[in-house]
Amino acid sequence: MIIRTNRLAAICLITLGFHCTQSTATPFEDANRQARQSIQQIMKDQHIPGLQIAVIKDGRVILSESYGLANVENGVPATRTTLFPINSATKSFTGVAMMQLVEAGLVDLDAPISRYLADLPDWWRGIRIRQLLAHTSGLPEIIDQKGLIGGGTELAAWENVKAKPVEAPAGEQFAYNQTNYGLLAQVIAKQTKQPIERYIAERQFAPAGMTLSTFGDSYDLVPNAATIYSRSPRGSLAKDDNNRLSHWFYDIPYSLWAGAGIQTTADEVARWLIALMDGRLIGRSSIQRMWAPEKLNNGTDGDWAAGWPVLQTTPTRQVAGIGGARAAFIVDAEDRLAIVVLTNLAGANPQRFIPRIADFYRQSQVRVAE
Repeated sequence: MIIRTNRLAAICLITLGFHCTQSTATPFEDANRQARQSIQQIMKDQHIPGLQIAVIKDGRVILSESYGLANVENGVPATRTTLFPINSATKSFTGVAMMQLVEAGLVDLDAPISRYLADLPDWWRGIRIRQLLAHTSGLPEIIDQKGLIGGGTELAAWENVKAKPVEAPAGEQFAYNQTNYGLLAQVIAKQTKQPIERYIAERQFAPAGMTLSTFGDSYDLVPNAATIYSRSPRGSLAKDDNNRLSHWFYDIPYSLWAGAGIQTTADEVARWLIALMDGRLIGRSSIQRMWAPEKLNNGTDGDWAAGWPVLQTTPTRQVAGIGGARAAFIVDAEDRLAIVVLTNLAGANPQRFIPRIADFYRQSQVRVAE
């Protein structure tokens, strides 16, 4: 069953007790129609319980809708105010935070992390801040498939990871890990004298109008948060065992919130992206620097920029925030197009189908130009 709430609804269901405002036709109405149809088909095909989508074109939201269920077992609809975790897409917010500190003269991206943090292993001290942001530090991973390494406290996990050898010389290769962003959180706290969640709330959530957004994981009591699900075998003999819907619990240790801690809505991510692209969070030159791929030691581009995966650099640059295999936003600055899709199904991987949605708007833009 698809349950939809539509900000741009053209039909007012006044007789059923609902109220909505008649939308004005735009050059992208056909693209919006195609996007709605595509999203509903994708939800059906992938068995996604709940989803939010927001489309930004030329600095304004032209489509914002929610579909399905935020909580399946209790039949709670997903609405535009339902909070979804964006997990590792939080790293994009941390990238913006670091650029804000650069503009304030509090951080130098080329500086070694030892300039800002003490008590580091000798082989960590020369790693550059930009190499942490782009996952080219060569540092060992602080988590494994069971969670924090060592199975103990966060303090013990940090002691354990600092005792490990580096996995590669700094700048030698791209290797995604959470240690990098745990260290960046420490740098932000040291330089701003406040924890990263407070800094981001004050310097990004507030100016972008993100009044609902917060931090937390499955074990925090977050009002109006979507329940997260997965579809995987449970080991039973049931015929539909390979497609069984189950709860998906995720634990984000506090010291790693800079890499995965935000819960938000598609609307609020859209507001943040508009504020970012309008230059209200950081200057335009800082945006260009933040979105430039980090160079490896051999001169080639790494997979990430400063907090953002780089999907392509030509013919237009596309950067993204991707998290938890269930949330993503993709930005094409040259086309002034951005699409946000948040879901509550681990494995939905919206970054794979967002480009299909984006094509509808590019095609509409071509028709308008003609």
